[in-house]
Amino acid sequence: MCGIFGIVFENDRPLGEILTGAAKRLSYRGYDSVGAAAIDSQGRIDLRKAPGKVEEVAEKLKFSELTGSRGICQLRWATFGAPSYENAQPHLDSDGDLVGAHNGNVVNNAELRRQFIAEGMTVRGTNDGESCVHAVERYVNRGLSLPEAVRAAYRDLAGDFAFVIGNNRENILVAVKKGSGLVVGVGPDFTCCSSDLPSVLPLTRRVIPMEDGEMVVLRPHSVELYRVEDGAPIAREPKEVGEDMGVPEKGGFPHFMLKEIHEQAAAARELYHLLEHSEHLPQIAQEVAKARRVFLVGSGSSYHACLIGSHFFSSLAGILAIPVLPQQFVEQFGPALGADDVAVYVSQSGETKDVLNALNYATAKGVKALGLVNVLGSTLTRKVERYLPLACGWEISVPATKTYTNQVIALIALAARSGGRDLGPLAAASSWLEKAVREMDGTARALAKQLAKVQKLFILGYGLGHGVALEGALKIKEVTGIPCEGMFSSEFKHGPLAMVEQGTPVLFTASPAGCHMLTNHVTEVTCRGGYAIVIAPEHENLRAEASLFIPLPVGSEVEYAVVGAVPFQLFAYHLAVTLGFDPDYPRNLSKTLTVD
Repeated sequence: MCGIFGIVFENDRPLGEILTGAAKRLSYRGYDSVGAAAIDSQGRIDLRKAPGKVEEVAEKLKFSELTGSRGICQLRWATFGAPSYENAQPHLDSDGDLVGAHNGNVVNNAELRRQFIAEGMTVRGTNDGESCVHAVERYVNRGLSLPEAVRAAYRDLAGDFAFVIGNNRENILVAVKKGSGLVVGVGPDFTCCSSDLPSVLPLTRRVIPMEDGEMVVLRPHSVELYRVEDGAPIAREPKEVGEDMGVPEKGGFPHFMLKEIHEQAAAARELYHLLEHSEHLPQIAQEVAKARRVFLVGSGSSYHACLIGSHFFSSLAGILAIPVLPQQFVEQFGPALGADDVAVYVSQSGETKDVLNALNYATAKGVKALGLVNVLGSTLTRKVERYLPLACGWEISVPATKTYTNQVIALIALAARSGGRDLGPLAAASSWLEKAVREMDGTARALAKQLAKVQKLFILGYGLGHGVALEGALKIKEVTGIPCEGMFSSEFKHGPLAMVEQGTPVLFTASPAGCHMLTNHVTEVTCRGGYAIVIAPEHENLRAEASLFIPLPVGSEVEYAVVGAVPFQLFAYHLAVTLGFDPDYPRNLSKTLTVD
């Protein structure tokens, strides 16, 4: 998810404490490396960076010694290039005259790097933040001023990002916004910019929010805003911000879980752009397409994403991809595994012990190892042959929300490419998620109040709805502690139906293709006095038979797969809050599971 901060003063002064403090206040965003740079009045650039935590890196590299009239710090969340000194930000240009850092993803990074190398630039790493700096260098070398070079570079950079850059000649910083967050702060003797408010508010409460397609030139006593497209100046006065520090960190939301549910649209957009330009996606798809057997291996929410993904390997590629839990993979399929098989390991953290155990076992038997993972530099990324990043940024709340959704999207994309199809239908994933969150939040809150006193719950899904039902049940169990069983809806009559009595709430869900079968399963519950709550696309028979019908705004199988879990995420969240639980930190659970 990354975080950037830049500040400009009139004269040289100690900057170490300011830059370190700003980095610490952005650390909630998640990161794997830290860097800071100061530029003094003599034009000397002092750059210090390394993988690690803010406190450790700042102490080891003596950030306290940084002095200058302007400075930049950055926390990097790896997407392009593993955590390393070369990939840590900020970055220098070829000659060390420019220094800059970015937040976001420049999805044509690989193509740009090849161009820069061909043009004779010194490319030190594989990070897209470095590509931002070289993109500006290209136009500075052609005689453009720094602001004009930034405007020109903006057009070469594809994706969603914000970056800030300075040179060793002028006492200015230039920053630009395209999709990623950027705010400007105006102080009594300085100006600054940052990815987010927490690093600005301790310094000043006078803030100018920036919009996409805008550039800012920061000078010690002035802020100049411009439209990138035509260079036209923008008049916008600073606003006084009154929030306390906790609110900006959560983006104005009361809990990280709710914030991350709302972030799913942005995360999906970033992932789609990455996949669209990915060099690895077609290579991984080729490996999958020629495999004898394909296994999708994951635990918890990742397994539920694999269940949904397997449908699309069948329907889009004609490939039988078997979703399997990692320990089950070893115990059930281990003896039959061989060199013609492929396993796609799916993990949020890349450190899940169950998954790594399965990977080690299968790799020893010759199984080709591929990955979908959110944390670059994790053990999983080092052990697989190729992987796709999930591009979610840091997910602080223990229950998976945006990582689960991006896993589903990535698996659908991989299935499509394996079948020789394009990613076109997924281009709308971001807008689907935005609409689903907006339209389902109030309903989920009302349902949570209605069911706040229940002692047990069931979620039944048909077809694609099976994975959604399991994920919804897991969310409820995680954040409320209420027993909630998720299962394939047709299996309910094979035993569990015995638990239904007068008023027992049973939730149902299905994709458009599964609604016709779900009707029978609903009536099995209602005729025995159960309370059937159906969350599904509009369907006349289902609406007629349900005790409560909640229309899910979807029109296709792919759209349902992407947004089907959203109402259950929101319901689980609101139910936890109604019951007085903190949904971010459920009891007995950890974000990363490193035990067997």
